[in-house]
Amino acid sequence: MKKIDFPVMNVRMVPADKIVANDYNPNRMASPELKLLKISIEEDGYTQPIVTYYNEEKDVYEVVDGFHRWLVNEMYFHLPALPVTVIDKPIDQRIASTIRHNRARGTHQIVDMSQIVCRLTGQGWSDQRICTYLGMELDEVIRLKQVSGLKEAFANHVFSKSWEEFERRLQQEEEDKNAPQK
Repeated sequence: MKKIDFPVMNVRMVPADKIVANDYNPNRMASPELKLLKISIEEDGYTQPIVTYYNEEKDVYEVVDGFHRWLVNEMYFHLPALPVTVIDKPIDQRIASTIRHNRARGTHQIVDMSQIVCRLTGQGWSDQRICTYLGMELDEVIRLKQVSGLKEAFANHVFSKSWEEFERRLQQEEEDKNAPQK
């Protein structure tokens, strides 16, 4: 078995101006996800260090993974230093590492996300709060609620009067349909 290293056990604070992007990362982040990352850092802080390679010749730390965490600092926070770990690998292995980090993140399954949205709704979270803190659009929240079952998901939802009128008419039609014929 190959020896496993633990660079995460050697997190260090590095001046932000000594951290630079690599020139090969194909990963792009859409604006909503970038805003969500900003909220995540505001709410939880930097919970993951930026994985870097120290280029001794240039005296800079080149990002291997965590470019967007670095970018959010550049755009919004302007912290003087950021947490990094350092891996010492040649360029081909750093490129492979970047791709592995990007691809190993996984995705959120719809049913699981639906259960989370319903659980937060049950905890009193409004649709808007879910949108803001989970980085979703309102239509996505509503679709996820529908996956889990409408009754529970919309139990505390306030509907407009037009909905109440629709329900009243629907109920009246049902009663008329089931009423004995004279």
